[in-house]
Amino acid sequence: MLILQENKGILSRLSSSISKFQTTSIHSPVEEAKAGFLKAQRLAYQCVVEVGKEIQEGWTEKQTAKRMSEYLKDNGVKTFFHTPFAWFGNHSRFDGYKSYKQYRPDIRKLKANDIIILDVSPIVDGYIGDIGYTMCLSPSKDLDSIMKYLLQLRELIPKLFASEKNVSEIWAEIDNNIKENGYDNCHAKYPFAVLGHRVYKVPLANYNFPLIPVWIASWFSFQAQYSFVRHGILPELLTPDHSGSKIGVWAIEPHIGGKGFGAKFEEILVVENDRAYWLDDKVPHVEKYNK
Repeated sequence: MLILQENKGILSRLSSSISKFQTTSIHSPVEEAKAGFLKAQRLAYQCVVEVGKEIQEGWTEKQTAKRMSEYLKDNGVKTFFHTPFAWFGNHSRFDGYKSYKQYRPDIRKLKANDIIILDVSPIVDGYIGDIGYTMCLSPSKDLDSIMKYLLQLRELIPKLFASEKNVSEIWAEIDNNIKENGYDNCHAKYPFAVLGHRVYKVPLANYNFPLIPVWIASWFSFQAQYSFVRHGILPELLTPDHSGSKIGVWAIEPHIGGKGFGAKFEEILVVENDRAYWLDDKVPHVEKYNK
């Protein structure tokens, strides 16, 4: 665990200088691009909602991730930004991880009261739709409570990006807000401790290349790895030490921990010179919990 945390800290600090570099993804999107991201995001949410209706007690995380992949391929998706993820119960908190392999879906079986996180990122016509969705098979007051807090965080995030705060200050304020409300910051346990990353149009979206088994990159598609490298990698990641531009299209994924489980959402946030806004308000967690 110590080695994993040390790696995250070193990489995040490294981003402080490299994130200042200007890349081609630092610009306001044109309407065509926003329409492309919207189409990809809506298909991603359609996938998790429909597969969520199929999930049954006893399913494994691997089985669930495979079903999401099948669903998206049945709907025309050729490749993904990253392979689908499913996490059940306390696995959704990322506690005690000692290697990056532990982030992958495993053979644990779903229990009736487990909180479930589904995370998919289809590439549609070259555009990335990277989303996260939290659910439970049975009614859960714990889930209702944590999702209502996440909606408060969702309302705050565009205001922070539209403010004078820099990216690292935004990361820190969200971290403090989570802790002040009695939750744990689970995205701090991600590789690079990322709160999000930029998304863009990627090349060769209609080709399904084999995954490259290199370190944490093994769950990212060839298209994703190529695009990250082309854009400089670290300027594209919203880390605690990011000091570059806020402008661009971001997949933002606040992931927080309750007692014995985690919960998150992930959506596309558009950040322009004078404003920031979610790409779409017709997303499942808003429509369900914003009442």
